Amino acid sequence: MPNRKLASAEMAGEVTTLVNGAVLLRLVRDVACISAAGFSGFFKRECTKLGRRVSLLAHFVEEIEDSERTQQNCRMGSSCFPDSGFADLNLALLVAKRLLFAANGFDNSELNCDDATKKILFQFQCVTWKLEKALDNLPYDDLNISEEVLEQVELVRSQLRRASERNGHPLNPSLSQPLDKEIEGLHLDNVGNTVNEASAKMDGVGEGLEAVDHILNEDVSDPVSLSCKALEESKKPESVSVPDDLRCPISLELMRDPVIMTYERCYIQRWLDCGNTTCPKTRQKLQNLSLTPNYVLRSQISQWCTKHEVVQLASVVNGRLKRSDGSFRDVKGDMAAIEALVFRLASQCVKEIRAVVAEIRSLSKRSTDNRILLAAAGAIPILVNLLASDDGEVQDNAVTSILNLSIYNENKELIMLANAVPSVVQVLREGSVETKENAAASLFSLSVAEENKIIIGASGAIPVLVELLQNGTSRGKKDAATTLFNLCVYQGNKGRAVRAGIVPVLVKMLTGSSSMADEALTILSVLVSHHEAKAALVGARATIHVLTDLLGTGLPHCRENAVVILVSICRRNSANLACLSRLGAARAALAELAESGTERAKRKAAALMEQLRSSQEV
Repeated sequence: MPNRKLASAEMAGEVTTLVNGAVLLRLVRDVACISAAGFSGFFKRECTKLGRRVSLLAHFVEEIEDSERTQQNCRMGSSCFPDSGFADLNLALLVAKRLLFAANGFDNSELNCDDATKKILFQFQCVTWKLEKALDNLPYDDLNISEEVLEQVELVRSQLRRASERNGHPLNPSLSQPLDKEIEGLHLDNVGNTVNEASAKMDGVGEGLEAVDHILNEDVSDPVSLSCKALEESKKPESVSVPDDLRCPISLELMRDPVIMTYERCYIQRWLDCGNTTCPKTRQKLQNLSLTPNYVLRSQISQWCTKHEVVQLASVVNGRLKRSDGSFRDVKGDMAAIEALVFRLASQCVKEIRAVVAEIRSLSKRSTDNRILLAAAGAIPILVNLLASDDGEVQDNAVTSILNLSIYNENKELIMLANAVPSVVQVLREGSVETKENAAASLFSLSVAEENKIIIGASGAIPVLVELLQNGTSRGKKDAATTLFNLCVYQGNKGRAVRAGIVPVLVKMLTGSSSMADEALTILSVLVSHHEAKAALVGARATIHVLTDLLGTGLPHCRENAVVILVSICRRNSANLACLSRLGAARAALAELAESGTERAKRKAAALMEQLRSSQEV
């Protein structure tokens, strides 16, 4: 066993090292090497997932280090990250590495007690939460990161977010302190053995591995009670022994919407969106890139979940509906009435179907309970089929009912599983004015879920939404703008939006008496990180004049978005910098914004002023 004083000194040195690309890269590579050696024991699954997620950050940290090295060469000095988000990321990666050593090979049968198991599960929960928050708080706009790598980071963020939502966020107030104060030295003999075995197997693992036996002292007020949910999850078949053929090979999670290629739809779509045309597993070229639902596999997953009592989606159980406070309400009477109503949708009489769908629209608008009961009665697949109706009234009420039902989060997954998106897009393309507006609003509601952004973006919805943004009614434009903004948060959809012609539409909205300038600025501030959007904006020189005017007027967030866009299109572009420099009002507006703008606006304004100064010195 390594000397504890030596371990403490090494650990302290690792924590206090200046946060730069090399430090972060060393930690990520350490975890990748640990993962490559393989995991065993009670926490094999948790270790595998955490190791895989951290390893996916390797390219991201490598690009950060390359960017940092370039800055060092230009400035002839050392460089470290000023943003606290990188310090948080460094700490989260460090604790993740140590937790992997502590948990690897752990055998809970030796302790004859659940307490240690619960504590370690709690630590996985804490590290997941800390990594999620650290990645969320990084200044991505200030980093010169490629689109493909940002895509990988977004994948890790979405996985961490889902894990946190599934297990619950740690509510312990002590989490405001650095997380490395909370990892407890558990089963130290096994940890020491694990370190020695891993060190023997791997070359090039970073310094400080001997410190793992110390891990850090416990500082958790009640980790046992806080980790009960995580422990219950670990005892479910879903989280312990899901058959490999029911797991997505990319996410390693139980599939919900498998496609014929035997992947979860959103993950294989993300893979294809990155320009890949090969199978992620076999690396063989895919002959067909269309994603066809695998209904046989979905049925097998459903049967497995029923057999092992794994609840996939919330529903009404034995005529009782669970309330938010944990109590139950008897809904047998309401359920019977709604089931009878849904049964009437099978009628061959168009007049009766109109009346029933109108009633469902009204019910779904009234309350959350009605939304749950309608979904439990099987209304969603039927309503999706009715989106193809030739009757305009039926179609309008059906898409509006889907919009209302989607307000309840658990229904979003049911709507996606019913393959509603292609039908909603078709309604958006060919429906009446009001129907198009409600279809756009439906897509917005569904796109709140990260994985749905991918599926909706690949469905052909974006060009139709851009058309509505350009030519729709006032409400239609608002619905289209909010939906496009939500979809373009996903990097893979930004290129689709640019190719659909969104940039000229948004630039036009910035000028004249348009009431959509706020929305246009917001969307452009998200799009401008994409190289195609930046190129389109750079080609429109009038944009610089318009954005400069907006720097000194409008709401704080509008001015912030304007300077964000200007910084991006002027970076490494001498012509745009010269154009901005010639505008006398620009410098005064930037100086004023650097003093009194939002925190982000202050940083961006200062950066742009520095670019202007540097361009004049050359």
